[in-house]
Amino acid sequence: MSTAREQPIFSTRAHVFQIDPATKRNWIPAGKHALTVSYFYDATRNVYRIISLGGAKAIINSTVTPNMTFTKTSQKFGQWADSRANTVYGLGFASEQHLTQVPPSPLVSTNGPGDEKLFRSQSADAPGPAERERLKKMLSEGSVGEVQWEAEFFALQDSNNKLAGALREANAAAAQWRQQLEAQRAEAERLRQRVAELEAQAAAEPASVSEKEGPSQSLEQLEALVETKDQEIQTLRSQTSGSREAADTEREETQQKVQDLETRNAELEHQLRATERSLEEARVERERARAEVGRAAQLLDVRLFELSELREGLARLAEGAP
Repeated sequence: MSTAREQPIFSTRAHVFQIDPATKRNWIPAGKHALTVSYFYDATRNVYRIISLGGAKAIINSTVTPNMTFTKTSQKFGQWADSRANTVYGLGFASEQHLTQVPPSPLVSTNGPGDEKLFRSQSADAPGPAERERLKKMLSEGSVGEVQWEAEFFALQDSNNKLAGALREANAAAAQWRQQLEAQRAEAERLRQRVAELEAQAAAEPASVSEKEGPSQSLEQLEALVETKDQEIQTLRSQTSGSREAADTEREETQQKVQDLETRNAELEHQLRATERSLEEARVERERARAEVGRAAQLLDVRLFELSELREGLARLAEGAP
């Protein structure tokens, strides 16, 4: 499409719909989100055009003709028939204020009994009592369906919020367990180093018992010296024995602590793996719930638009009934 001679005069955001070609009653949404709808004017040909793009695809490319009618079927929804495209377009707006800005001249906005001409011939007979009863029944069923859809939609939102909260709690618990695991590993490493120091100390203590021989002295001095050394040796032996026993006890206790820490580390690692699996399952469940919420919201929008049109039609039928 070329808009070289056309000038943009207005743009807005709206949910775009097209009438179902099979039923001529139900609306088919063009996407999950609102699209930009732009109005262009060609001063050379005095022609208006409505364009809306979905990516690289033209969802709406409608040239406005003098006999076109833009019908406001509710406070937030409007529609018009394009005979060239052989379809009916619908626009759903976020508020009534957005709808009041649409459409530009010469697309005429109407309300009232003339709304039906987009779907029914002007020469068609007026509906009889049976048709009015059928429409009333459809309206009642539509109201019940609207409540059900809203209840399901809010239930899905609540479920999604609960899943998000559980996921945040699981993430916090996993982070806490990781911190505990790192602290336990550091403590285990410190105790291993302490065990190695105690073993090295125990191996070095017997060497400190030997003493250097003194210079030659007299026999009495030597005997006194030998006796003194014997006493020192006995004292050192008793000290070495006590120190060695204490070191052995401390080493055994430290080894037991190391074993306990290793067992605790294994348990924490197992819990961490289980938590990571739970996090992945929660993430998958949350994505599934989010997709269901999106589908429910989209279908609820369509149902609400259809129900609004049905109510408007029933009101017009009631006004025209004798």
